[in-house]
Amino acid sequence: MFSIARHLLFQLSAETAHEVTLDALSAAARLRLLPALAPTIPAAPVEVMGMQFDNPVGLAAGLDKNGSCIDGLAGLGFGFLEIGTITPRPQPGNPKPRLFRIPEAKAIVNRMGFNNQGVDALVANVKAARFNGILGINIGKNFDTPVEHAVDDYLICMQKVYAHASYITVNISSPNTPGLRELQYGESLRQLLARLKQEQAVLAEVHGRYVPLAVKIAPDMDSEQLAGVALCLQEQKMDAVIATNTTLSRQGVEHYANGDEAGGLSGAPLTDRSTAVIAELYGLLGDAIPIIGVGGITCGDDARAKLNAGAKLVQIYSGFIYSGPKLISDCASQLTE
Repeated sequence: MFSIARHLLFQLSAETAHEVTLDALSAAARLRLLPALAPTIPAAPVEVMGMQFDNPVGLAAGLDKNGSCIDGLAGLGFGFLEIGTITPRPQPGNPKPRLFRIPEAKAIVNRMGFNNQGVDALVANVKAARFNGILGINIGKNFDTPVEHAVDDYLICMQKVYAHASYITVNISSPNTPGLRELQYGESLRQLLARLKQEQAVLAEVHGRYVPLAVKIAPDMDSEQLAGVALCLQEQKMDAVIATNTTLSRQGVEHYANGDEAGGLSGAPLTDRSTAVIAELYGLLGDAIPIIGVGGITCGDDARAKLNAGAKLVQIYSGFIYSGPKLISDCASQLTE
């Protein structure tokens, strides 16, 4: 059934197919049809960040930016969902077209630019959802907020989503918002995370619950830069790190149509690099800060490689587009062995 659906969806532009799929999943959830459509997911409970996950296979941020399809996606068997990236104010993102498939490489290039309806719309969608599983909310800055004031945007989002999130991800690694990746390094990173940890303590007191903070990093770092990030994560006592976001590299897609489109590359060409980053991070962090592995997971073996490298959880996105819900089951099955 998925092969037929994918064939039809791939006749549409990538972004139109994305929207149609979310609408269809939402409708299936409302009609209670998902149990008949979803694959069987083996039980594979794991505890990370003080939370019990039904299985370690999650949905990566970016697919459901506004939290408009939470129940539909949850019905497919994910162990957890991450929605966003969300910004304080609604913004249209970059001009279309901005999402491109590279089927020959099981890859996607996007330059979406944090298109979203704003944090208030996301919160309303979360409140309306029936889902009561683990929900991560990924936060970012508006494109026109100067980098030196980025912390203000993160604080606004954090304050508004805190009561509704199982964990919050600080996205400082998208290549499609000018200047954003500058926040990954040195004193900029230290100051940002210190301020967010201060706010986390305040919000934990106000709400009577501690919501973990994760940081999502880019794959395009050398060893010295990665060591600096790891040190800062430890100093600021961050709760998790997500490795990795999309890459600016075009290795593996140079000769394909859409391979030269501007934006971040995800999918199979990112597999080895993201796994290498996870392994290097684990060598620096050990078990002190859990790693969530994402990037190029297209089969169960890829998910297993991420855990072998040091990740405690994994997330999928591009592989899910190409392989469908069966990928969730395949990954969860591998991770129970």
